[in-house]
Amino acid sequence: MPPQTRYVRSGELHIAYQTFGDGPLDLVLVDQWFSNVDAAWDFAPLSGLMTQLASFSRLIMFDKPGTGLSDPVALDALPTIEGWADDLRAVLDAVGSERTALMSGPGSSYVTLVFAATHPARTSALVLVDPYARFARSPDYPIGAPVDRLPEDLERLRASWGVGGGTMTFLAPSLLVDRSLAEQYLRYERQSASPGAARAMLGVLYDSDVRHVLPTIRVPTLVMSHSEGARIGPAHGRYIADRVPGARFVELPGSENYLWAGDTRLLTAEVEEFLTGVRPIAEPDRVLATVLFTDIVGSTARAAELGDAEWRRILSEHDREVRAVLERFRGHEVKTTGDGFLATFDGPARAVRCAFAIRDTLESHGTTVRAGLHTGEIELTHNDVAGIAVHIAARICALAGPGEVLASGTVKDLVAGSGLVFEPRGVHTLKGVPGEWSLFGATG
Repeated sequence: MPPQTRYVRSGELHIAYQTFGDGPLDLVLVDQWFSNVDAAWDFAPLSGLMTQLASFSRLIMFDKPGTGLSDPVALDALPTIEGWADDLRAVLDAVGSERTALMSGPGSSYVTLVFAATHPARTSALVLVDPYARFARSPDYPIGAPVDRLPEDLERLRASWGVGGGTMTFLAPSLLVDRSLAEQYLRYERQSASPGAARAMLGVLYDSDVRHVLPTIRVPTLVMSHSEGARIGPAHGRYIADRVPGARFVELPGSENYLWAGDTRLLTAEVEEFLTGVRPIAEPDRVLATVLFTDIVGSTARAAELGDAEWRRILSEHDREVRAVLERFRGHEVKTTGDGFLATFDGPARAVRCAFAIRDTLESHGTTVRAGLHTGEIELTHNDVAGIAVHIAARICALAGPGEVLASGTVKDLVAGSGLVFEPRGVHTLKGVPGEWSLFGATG
């Protein structure tokens, strides 16, 4: 369950905040200039990152004024960097954190840099991901973004905020091809701030410059930049690391300027080693698991019949219901497949029963799905899974009829004595998979 949201006064404003985990050190995560501490837990990539960080810390998150669950403010009165730092200090006072590590992503590095410089006694360490101390280009900062592009960028962000691409348009355009992921993140944007606030804050980011504070920072500092950053290249991070005394610079693979995108295990391993001195033991690359694929039957025809708006509503309801069932049966969501899910389980019987529950729940909402299951060794690759077992489960799902839960003989044999009943569905060849496979319909 998500942690409880609480409030603290900062001046005349109420600031929403949460703490999560009980590790030996305090760590503030300031992902972006916008946030929603409740809605963040509904976006799996971000909640996964927060859970990883909380495995070795007490994680502290808060919403800036004018964003998320904190008090709204007028667009011409958005918080200054100084005010933002005051809000951070109020949250730290409220949770009783005397010395805190600060971690920020693009769009929030200004405040963590300033706070670390002005409050060194309260800052145990500083972690910056895709940071910049100045964003706009100038004669003495040629790596910045062209100033003459600002009006176009402001309008582009305002028009696309939460509906057409939002910050993904700038920070991770490659992720827009994953419609389900993009829609989830755009929903989070809508819940975090308004288009007007986005436009106003982008203007603030262009106008701000904190380069002068870099040489005054005297806390351990880790700077990480993605090697092919879509919007914020590693030159910004190197600039900071070269000017903060003793700072360490690490280049991460990838082009997405989001903390939660790409291989978060690599990012959090660097952070944990930097903050604790101990690098976490890598998770095993290959494990035995039961793989479940689900798929909405006739999705293309149904989408054409209903229209885009209604079909998006149905997909949103579908995703919400499937996630609730997966949580109940301790399934691990790997990813959505547009109109279906890929999930893994450490027990085949629970996987079969979860497939039943997904089918029955969605049927009660007028949506028919099919499911395919296979148990085998899978390869863990970043935030995905791979291997022949995944391909087999996908092929089995494609052969399932409407409302059917179809399983391999391996699954049937492993759940003997569980009370589950299977009916033979013949021997099949699976595209791209060697040999012949006996398949079985699970009926109860």
